[in-house]
Amino acid sequence: MTTAPPARPAKRGRPGYDLESLLAVAVKLFNERGYDGTSMEDLSRKLGITKSAIYHHVPSKQDLLRLSVDRALDGLFALVEELDAVEGRAVERLEFLVRGSVAVLVERLPFVTLLLRVRGNTKVERDALARRREFDRIVSELVTQAVEEGDLRSDIDPATAARLLFGMVNSLIEWYRPRGGLGADRLADAVATMAFDGLRVRDD
Repeated sequence: MTTAPPARPAKRGRPGYDLESLLAVAVKLFNERGYDGTSMEDLSRKLGITKSAIYHHVPSKQDLLRLSVDRALDGLFALVEELDAVEGRAVERLEFLVRGSVAVLVERLPFVTLLLRVRGNTKVERDALARRREFDRIVSELVTQAVEEGDLRSDIDPATAARLLFGMVNSLIEWYRPRGGLGADRLADAVATMAFDGLRVRDD
């Protein structure tokens, strides 16, 4: 009876780094120095590996940017895909989207921070901004529907209300820190209370 050779460990790429850990360092540098201000040489020095080792995982710096902003955007659009399963009126779906967006921000804070700082200087950034506009459109439509259903105030323009609503969510990147801070659920409760207590139609 022959003994099977031992299984080989899963390939991790170059020593000490897989794509996930590479992305974590890249997004940290992009946030600290700006995408344009970060070179592959900077990444190489920070990681302690050669540039060719980085290219083993990704073909270019733009691909690192694309993977990073997609990490944030994919989280948001995963929420959009769940909207049809949310029971109730448009205002309930809107609140689900707001609460879920806070959870995505908390879970993927460095990636969301980078997404909110892109300015459209590259094709990757322009594509990311286009996806952000699509998300904003979905939010605006929910606000409009909630107004039409009589659940949100009609004296505030829906597009403006949507921008203010997610402007508050997005502002969390400026001060929220996971360590020692509020958890995602309590943070979402605070945002939802602040937002919807002001937007909802009050019963006289």
